[in-house]
Amino acid sequence: MKVLKSVFTLVLTAAVAFGLLLPPASLAAEGGKIHLKFSTWHTPASREVKTVWQPMLDELNKRSNGRITSTLYAGSALGKGPEHFDIVKNGLSDMGYFTATWTPGRFPISDVLSLATPTEGKDTSTEIGNEMLRQSEALQKEFAEVKVLELNGCISAYLWTKKPVKTLADCKGLKIRTPGGHQTNYIKSLGAEPVFMPLGDVYLAMETGTIDGLVTCPPLVLAFKLHEVAKHGVITTFGCVTEGVVMNKKSWERTPDDLKKIIEEVVGNPFATTGGLNHEVYGTMMKEIKDHGVEVYQLPREEEERWFKGFQEETRKWVADLEAKGLSAKEAVKMYSRIVEQKGLKCAAFPPEWH
Repeated sequence: MKVLKSVFTLVLTAAVAFGLLLPPASLAAEGGKIHLKFSTWHTPASREVKTVWQPMLDELNKRSNGRITSTLYAGSALGKGPEHFDIVKNGLSDMGYFTATWTPGRFPISDVLSLATPTEGKDTSTEIGNEMLRQSEALQKEFAEVKVLELNGCISAYLWTKKPVKTLADCKGLKIRTPGGHQTNYIKSLGAEPVFMPLGDVYLAMETGTIDGLVTCPPLVLAFKLHEVAKHGVITTFGCVTEGVVMNKKSWERTPDDLKKIIEEVVGNPFATTGGLNHEVYGTMMKEIKDHGVEVYQLPREEEERWFKGFQEETRKWVADLEAKGLSAKEAVKMYSRIVEQKGLKCAAFPPEWH
């Protein structure tokens, strides 16, 4: 079945690419109506699907008086997590949620959104990401193949482990699952060993001792039931990953202008539209994690600053590497820091001498 599915996906992608098959939305755009195929790697039972994506699609239908209909493809229905940008770009779906951090090197400047910043609501992280996209030509260039509807740096990721971790010394030698991007280097800076693997593999890896912990955000701890194997959490920001909702260009171009406006209003910040995964929900999720028996530890300020010095050094290295390739990474980091501070937050990985 997996082989047949892969063959079907390749054939369908090729058909769209060569113009033999139009993206789904284009087929129904005549008469002022569209039908959207929306794809996400989030599992069907996840908080993201139940409180953000399905309500968002329902809101599109409501505001358009039924002229926008949709089909939701969650989990691995159309492909694995790292494939979701191409799933949309190639027209397998009209619109979808993708994670840029899962394709290292492809969207290098976009990693600025996943710098360590204490963000507790995805509505806020989307406001930051959208403003970065508006101001940064480098970011606009990276996503020129699609219509970007929103961009965000997710909710702060934390360290979740089998055994208690309270100091840098406790981190030495631990094998920690990383979502990629800056988090990989942050884990290294702590003296631990980063291990990249899909979230779906983490539970068993924790259970069997293949890894000692992971870095991820609270909603994914709950979605993948990782609270059953990771009984200790360290609350200090690791940033997270860069994600967003994008739309296939042909599907967007064939969408009636008045419906484009509705799509931008609703999807421009789906977390604000639906109230899903906002600051208030963050508090609820953390309580649920604690209620599942996870012991949560807040790093003392002095210890946290020790961790952050390592994160800041990783920012310097990352910027130097991209600048050597001709990319304006330092400018992007400074822009990000300014925008974050306008939201009353502070990027923990921002080198203080760059102010």
